[in-house]
Amino acid sequence: MANKITEDCINCGACEPECPNGAISQGDGTYVVDPSKCDECAATGGKSACVDSCPTEAIVKA
Repeated sequence: MANKITEDCINCGACEPECPNGAISQGDGTYVVDPSKCDECAATGGKSACVDSCPTEAIVKA
């Protein structure tokens, strides 16, 4: 599974630098997660860095 960014994204960019896998990039109007790169931060026990950095709670498990 991979995380997903919902329409609640305000395009602030806080999540992009926090992703250790480089799975987040700017899309059309919101940021997007590349599911082929996102492993939900398995190396840190599944505590997703992007979820913790999002001010609008727009990142959810897909």
